[in-house]
Amino acid sequence: MKEPDDEDTDGGKSDGSKSGRKQSQRASQSASTTKEDDKVLEDATDETFAEAEESFLEEHLEGSSSSLQDDFVESTGGPQYTETPGPAAEESEEEIKKKISPSFFYDYMELVLMPFVTRDSNIPLDLLTLVHSFGYDCRKRANLQLPDSNTVMYIAGNQLILLNLKTKEQMYLRSSSGRGIGVIGVHPDKTYVAVAEKGVFPKIIIYDYPFLRPYRILRDGTDLAYAYVDFNNSGTLLASVGDNPDHTLTIWNWKEEQPILRTKASSQEVFKVTFNPDSEEQLTTSGSGHIKFWEMALTFTGLKLQGSLGRFGKTATTDIEGYMELPDGKVLSGSEWGNMLLWEAGFIKVELCRSISKCCHQGPINQIMLDEGEVITIGSDGYIRIWDFETIDTADTIDDTGLLEIKPINELQVDKNVKLFSMIKMNETGNNIWLAQDANGAIWKLDLSFSNITQDPECLFSFHSGAVEALAVSPLTYLMVTTSLDCSIRIYDFGSRTPLAHVKFKQGGTALAWVPRLVSYTGAQIIVGFEDGVVRILELYDPKGLTIFAGWKKFLDADLHLHYVIKPHTAPVTALAYDRDGEILATGSKDKTVFFFDVEKNYKPIGYITTPGPVCQLIWSTIIHPESTLLILCENGYVLEAPYPTIKEDVEDQHVVSYEIKDMRTKCFHFSSVKSKILRSMEIEKRKKQKELKEKEKEERRKQRAAVMGEDGEQESQGEEEEEEEEEEKPLPEIFIPSTSCHILCGFYSGPRKFWVSLGGYDSGFLYHCELAPYDKSSDITEKKDEPFDFRLIEDTEDNPIQTITFSVNQYMMFCGMQDGAIRVYILSQNDLSLTNMENYWHFTIHDNNYGCIKGISTSFDDRFLVTIGADSNIFVFSIFSEFQLRETTKAKVPSPRLGIETEPIPEDILDPKAYSIENARRKREHDKLMKEVEEIKARKREQLRALRNQFQKLLKMNEELPKHMQLKKTDFDIDSKIRAEINRKTVYEINQVEKALAWKKEKHQLGLRKLQHRFRDSLQSDAIVVHAIQSEHKISSYRLVKPSKYSRYKRESQLEKRTSKLDRFDKEGPGIKDSLKDIGEDMNVPEESIIEKGKQFRPKTLSQIMVENEIEKTRKLVLRAERAQFKIQQRKKEWEELYKSKPADDYEDPKDVQAIKEAQVHMGDFNLKTAPDYKIPEHMRINAAKKEEELEQLDSMTYSKKIHMNKSILSLRDLKVAVIEEIQCLVQELKNIQSTLHISKHVPIPQIPQIHPEEVPEKRFHYNEKTLLAFKQQLMKSKEEKPPQVEQVASIAPGSGFLRLAPGKDGDLTTRDSLSRSSKSFSLSLAVQKIVEFEKADPTDVELEIMKRDEIKHLYMQQYLTNRIQELIVTFDAELRLLRHQKLKLDTQMKLSDLHHLTLFQEILLLKNFEKQENILQERVNSLGKEEQDMQWKINETLKEMEEKKNEIARLQDQEKALYAGFQTALGENNKFENFLMKVLKKKVKRVKKKEVEGDADEDEESDESSEEESSLESGEDESGSEDEVFDDSICPSNCDVGLFELALQLREKRLDIEEALVEEKKIVDNLKKENDMLSKKVRNVATNLNAAEEDLEAYQREKQQQLNELLVVIPLKLHQVEHVVFGEIPSDLSGTLVFSNHSLRQLQERIVQLQEENSKQQKLNKEFQERRKQLIREKRELSKSINKMEETVRQLMISKFGRVIDLEALQTLSVNTTLEELRIKKLRKELLNAKEIKMWEEKIAQVRWELMMKTKEHTKKLHQMNDLCIEKNKLDSQLNTLQNQQLPGNMV
Repeated sequence: MKEPDDEDTDGGKSDGSKSGRKQSQRASQSASTTKEDDKVLEDATDETFAEAEESFLEEHLEGSSSSLQDDFVESTGGPQYTETPGPAAEESEEEIKKKISPSFFYDYMELVLMPFVTRDSNIPLDLLTLVHSFGYDCRKRANLQLPDSNTVMYIAGNQLILLNLKTKEQMYLRSSSGRGIGVIGVHPDKTYVAVAEKGVFPKIIIYDYPFLRPYRILRDGTDLAYAYVDFNNSGTLLASVGDNPDHTLTIWNWKEEQPILRTKASSQEVFKVTFNPDSEEQLTTSGSGHIKFWEMALTFTGLKLQGSLGRFGKTATTDIEGYMELPDGKVLSGSEWGNMLLWEAGFIKVELCRSISKCCHQGPINQIMLDEGEVITIGSDGYIRIWDFETIDTADTIDDTGLLEIKPINELQVDKNVKLFSMIKMNETGNNIWLAQDANGAIWKLDLSFSNITQDPECLFSFHSGAVEALAVSPLTYLMVTTSLDCSIRIYDFGSRTPLAHVKFKQGGTALAWVPRLVSYTGAQIIVGFEDGVVRILELYDPKGLTIFAGWKKFLDADLHLHYVIKPHTAPVTALAYDRDGEILATGSKDKTVFFFDVEKNYKPIGYITTPGPVCQLIWSTIIHPESTLLILCENGYVLEAPYPTIKEDVEDQHVVSYEIKDMRTKCFHFSSVKSKILRSMEIEKRKKQKELKEKEKEERRKQRAAVMGEDGEQESQGEEEEEEEEEEKPLPEIFIPSTSCHILCGFYSGPRKFWVSLGGYDSGFLYHCELAPYDKSSDITEKKDEPFDFRLIEDTEDNPIQTITFSVNQYMMFCGMQDGAIRVYILSQNDLSLTNMENYWHFTIHDNNYGCIKGISTSFDDRFLVTIGADSNIFVFSIFSEFQLRETTKAKVPSPRLGIETEPIPEDILDPKAYSIENARRKREHDKLMKEVEEIKARKREQLRALRNQFQKLLKMNEELPKHMQLKKTDFDIDSKIRAEINRKTVYEINQVEKALAWKKEKHQLGLRKLQHRFRDSLQSDAIVVHAIQSEHKISSYRLVKPSKYSRYKRESQLEKRTSKLDRFDKEGPGIKDSLKDIGEDMNVPEESIIEKGKQFRPKTLSQIMVENEIEKTRKLVLRAERAQFKIQQRKKEWEELYKSKPADDYEDPKDVQAIKEAQVHMGDFNLKTAPDYKIPEHMRINAAKKEEELEQLDSMTYSKKIHMNKSILSLRDLKVAVIEEIQCLVQELKNIQSTLHISKHVPIPQIPQIHPEEVPEKRFHYNEKTLLAFKQQLMKSKEEKPPQVEQVASIAPGSGFLRLAPGKDGDLTTRDSLSRSSKSFSLSLAVQKIVEFEKADPTDVELEIMKRDEIKHLYMQQYLTNRIQELIVTFDAELRLLRHQKLKLDTQMKLSDLHHLTLFQEILLLKNFEKQENILQERVNSLGKEEQDMQWKINETLKEMEEKKNEIARLQDQEKALYAGFQTALGENNKFENFLMKVLKKKVKRVKKKEVEGDADEDEESDESSEEESSLESGEDESGSEDEVFDDSICPSNCDVGLFELALQLREKRLDIEEALVEEKKIVDNLKKENDMLSKKVRNVATNLNAAEEDLEAYQREKQQQLNELLVVIPLKLHQVEHVVFGEIPSDLSGTLVFSNHSLRQLQERIVQLQEENSKQQKLNKEFQERRKQLIREKRELSKSINKMEETVRQLMISKFGRVIDLEALQTLSVNTTLEELRIKKLRKELLNAKEIKMWEEKIAQVRWELMMKTKEHTKKLHQMNDLCIEKNKLDSQLNTLQNQQLPGNMV
């Protein structure tokens, strides 16, 4: 088979490869049209391509990397068709292309590849026409697509098949490259289909659907093949990834045929690429050992694909077939071992598995999908599991293992032996129907609704899985049979295109042949060879023709009956052939044997011959040969010809040891490679022809030169020719012979001893004609080397040999199946088996080029159809061109069944692949015969030894009878003492060796025993114990209980456990830590503060400090007095507020009354039944699966505890029986001792001692000893010899056989202390009696007779007493057993009821789980809305609370403003003439600029007169006009006005302005809070509406769930006295309209009637008492209001009499001291003291400086006097110097 790497890609786009060039030459007729198409298409799209390139470059590739630009230039600049580049394509590179028109379509007939036909031949193009495909490449990824609900689409070789599910009709789209189709994809809108092909630079062709017109062609996306394609969710982009070797990932703007982005996806094989459905900029690729996450990012260099490789970390690296993108960017993928991996940010976040660490699937997960909020996984184990999306999306690791256990919601096992590969959903409204691709050869229709009406999985189509190995066509009708290694054999009617039947065996089929009509006239028998060497003959018949079972059931159109089975080989059977007369069957195998059978004698074996290599083909000679011979083709290059085997007539072959035929005169041909010789001779012939042509050319040039230049010209030309010959001489190709022979692929007879063969490997490319040499017995086959005598060159088969050959019936056509999946048809002359004319042929690729090697090819019996099978699982049926018109109906006729076939016994099939072949069976028989003879000889020798041993024993006995002095010693009998020692040593050694040999088996059986005990015994809490009564037949059995599962208990405990978080611990420990830190801080601060205080205490106080402290103390006392007054006022206000708060509102209701009303509303009224359509389920009665599971667990625990209690009682009863038996044994022993002293006539019958039954102590079954094991072994061997199937009975017999044989000192001593004491007493009594008897020898005296008489009376009494005691024990025990049995029967009844209840609960759980998902969604919606409503209500409450606080703040500010005016009025005093001026100064409106905030926001302050609402009530009535405000100047204090009051007015004005600003801000906040409150109120109303709707939906769903629960049948057993519904005194037959009511509930209702009557009378009395109380309270209220009015009037009169008017006493008390003024005075005093201190300091400094100045002046004066003296002295010296100079001057002049 040709691999992708074998293709030559160096040739570029124009050359492609050698095969591509040959293929283009082959398609000569279509090639010319293709060139014209290139020109037409390029001319038509020159203008449309230009705009596409400009917009693409501007939008996507502006600033992109050069590599992308180069890729783009290569993809757009190259020719559109690589096979035929024309000049128009080169011109189009230079021209500017324009956008493609949306209405442009390609021509399918011009695009698709047509069959190749040799030039100048009359072979029609439609020589073969595909009519049907029976195969399906089920192992190809994503090979099942659904373009609409009625059509499936899949790839079959070089065709895309569209199959109508209703009509079963097929449509075909052929490949354009002829190299196969890689993958297909469907547009999300189901309007386009993408077909990605294979070949050199394959195309992606986009077809519109359903018209299937080629719409767009995408080129240069990969090198050889595409692995996967995927459209994005909107359908605008297409992603493709290439297969080996490049793995290129390309993002296409497919409508413009332009690539947007391109990069290498991975260095490993890539399986899949998909867009993220929620983000089209994200992609994911997965493949061999990797997963990669991609993102289309706009970088500074342009749009690029950025990939992030997934890191497996601790998880083992795995191939990833299936994955799914989650909406939040995470990716869920599968693994090879079946778990799911959740990826986040390129790493594995968590690995998901099932409970108890079970894998999600047993094998790889091939596909993961998200559908309707559920995650669906498809596994190779044939299971489909549904998972909760929320659980997966929020999954996270909980421990170091990285595993998280989750439970699937639902699961579906499609069928056994199903390997799901992919699945796609059908668009059927109201149904959840899917189609699944089964890698084992099927297409399934699945219903994933998981409801009560869910349909079972339906197999729509069944196919072969893997390569189809063999094909056979009926010689009588249009039937064919195929087989494969998938163990199936399938029958097809290719005339009517219908599969008829299929049957499966244990092993795969490898060879097929249709039994000729000479053997089976009806053509009903098929012979099949299997891979285990078995050959089966099957008989085909129409089951509708059976008479016995007619009408009983629906029959298929055909069925197969096993007719004969034989196993001639030990390796796969590769060839089956009947001779021309149908008398001999030959079978060939890979075990290098050919077996012959006599067909007429019911396939009696004739014998076999060995071959030098594995057999690949058997061919019997035809009728034109003089003798019937068998041509045997071996894989390793050997060809044998075997003569017709001789059949021995009626000769017994029992004495024959083997079936091997050793005297057969076989001829042999060992192929030796001659290809290099052929190529060398062809090269020589080629050079010879070239030389002849050159000679002719030279001769012509010589003649021309001779005619022109004469003899000199001839000489020059001869010299030049010699030089050219020397230069052109090249070496010929070397002779090459492969070291190993090439495989023979197929062959056929051409004549007597002549045949043609096709070889693979190096020798491919030719058909070799060979001839067999005469038989030579002395020749060695292994050293034999033979060469063919003739050959035929087969074009374009250098790497593509002929795999199989067949001829038409008339032998006009030779059909060849090629290795690359192509069909080649040669037109021959009549009966021309020498292949003299092979020039004209028809060639077309049909199967897959990479792995679709044609395994078989055959024509129908009338040459109307051709059938091919391939290794790609495909089976194609072609109609062969004929001038005669085909009949309309070509349905095949299935043979009718033979008479009596239905009653014919089916032969025993050979199912064991290790079964003996007939040759091995014969050899085994001979070996057994030989071994039997040896055993007989051994038996005779043993008999002789036994006789000698007996004789020796007699001698020993005679020796013992002799006197001792004459006896021989034992050592005298030893011939050699060393012999005995050696025997003993060998015995010990052999025992050790046996123990060592059996050590592994012993350990194995011990492990098996432990496993069995762990599996079946350790899980038991208690085994079934059956206690039998002693006298009666009654018995009682305990319950066989299994230990409760620890998983559920652990689960409950784990849910209850809560880990204390760090925050919780900090909260718990926090207060203590904070307090301790606070205490430490305080302790640390104390010393420093104490030191400061001590320093202050020891400092002397000055007068100024004393004055200031006095003023401060005076002010503090005044302020303290005012604060006390204010505190009293506030305390009084609080008391009033609390009093008013305690006052109930007008609509106040007592909580007890509200609760009582609520309970009455719940428990009173018209209640509907649960079956009513308007039944409303109360909140506390709503149930779900968790509650039901808890209820089921409670039921199980209750039944378990009751059964345990009963088992304990039964065990106690069993122990009581053991004790009773022990006591009876002691009593019987005493009774026997007593009867030994009595006369036998006075004996009473001794009661029989009861026995312990094996059922009463089942634990004894597991106690064994060596004797038990030996008995078990003997019984096992005996059962094997007698009846092998009854081995299972030994296990139950063996333990019981040794059960009652109790070992001494262990189980046999069943005694107690009481029984031992009684037995000791009886034993002593018996001894005494025995002594008396022993010593009694003389005649008894009278006294002795009296004593004996008394003893006899005593013994008789004791005998009767003991007998009665034994009977009493037995009766008491039986009574206890019957009493406990009665209790057990009652408990059994309860347990049966609990089982029924358990069944009901389980059915309810199953039903509730179906409702659980939707219920959780509705409940979460209700909870979220309720939470939202609570949050909003909390916000409203907080807003109202804040509004209340702000209103209180506003009231406080207004009180401060009032207090400010009142305080200023108090400071002014009475009759102040500047009162009006100062009040104006105080009330003047001043514009103030607000301070800038920290954040930098600067807002100017609003004028105080913006709104009259912001002014207080006091100043609103006292404002004056603006003209008056402008008269006075508040910056100057008038004369005679108190400056302190003026400054106080200014200060209070500032405070007033601050209060007004604060009032404005607070009111703004209140307004905003009101708006926010209104908005929240609206939202609350909307949320409440939604909440009501959600609650109604939930209630409706609950009602639906309750209705479904009501439909469940509940079994309630009733007795006749419990049925009170009678009609005319009889119980009605229909009780469907009745209610089942408990007596307790009925009594409660009756009692409730009396209770309600009593409550009614009681409430009436209370009502009267409360009315009287209300009248009394109204009178008291009226009187109190009158007294309040009187007291208010008295207070008002007192205030007028004291103050002259009604004043605010609170303001007066709180502002009796002007704290601001006092603070200013204290500040002034402190300032004056500081200034005086500073003046004094400066005066001292001035005096100091003056004294220093005086001292400096004195010093300076002294310095001046000294300077004056020095100046005088200087002058004197100057004068003396001048005098001396004047005296010296005259002398010098002389």
